Amino acid sequence: MAYACCATKNILRVSQCTRLMSVYPSHYVNPIVEKKLQSTKGNELSHIPIKAAPNDLNDTIFYGQLKQKFLNYITKEGNAVLAKELLTKTFEAIKRTQIERLNLGTADQEKVITDAETLLINAIENSRPLLTLSAIKRGGVKYQVPIPLTERKSYFLAMKWILDAAREKERKVKLPDKLAWEILDAACGQGRVIKKKDDLHRQCETNRAYAHYRWS
Repeated sequence: MAYACCATKNILRVSQCTRLMSVYPSHYVNPIVEKKLQSTKGNELSHIPIKAAPNDLNDTIFYGQLKQKFLNYITKEGNAVLAKELLTKTFEAIKRTQIERLNLGTADQEKVITDAETLLINAIENSRPLLTLSAIKRGGVKYQVPIPLTERKSYFLAMKWILDAAREKERKVKLPDKLAWEILDAACGQGRVIKKKDDLHRQCETNRAYAHYRWS
């Protein structure tokens, strides 16, 4: 019996040491990835232990936080190589379409944006919902109550809607081409994703009389 107790104590000690060694202590600070903050806060953190930066973060000029998040949502099983390939082909299709518009002269050349990453950011910003409906039960009846979304949730919904709209198109068309069309439409403030966001906001406006149920 005493031997079993000693063995149990040893196992607990080993597990505690392993847990402490795998987690940074509380006095470690988060790493700074953005170059703008590195120049201002670099001297302040020169003598403070810093955590290691995640593998998907870097400080190059080609890194974009929204682009990286969108990249993570493309594939469902976490195939990063395939996701990068699909996103690169999507950017190529967007660039080719915008340059063709410039050469044909069908649109105002000053308003045509040829940077694919800028168009992706504009599409996500235009697709972000501000409110959503949540079912709240009061007196045996469920009411659709409008509630505000957090910034993280709104960005997630915008990226999810763009990808879902692209996957719902014709199966004969490849995903990069379908995704490029959806991004261009959303960047211009039109398309199915923008319509979905407007419909959600319209429903929230219709049910604004139930907004007080959120706190009651």
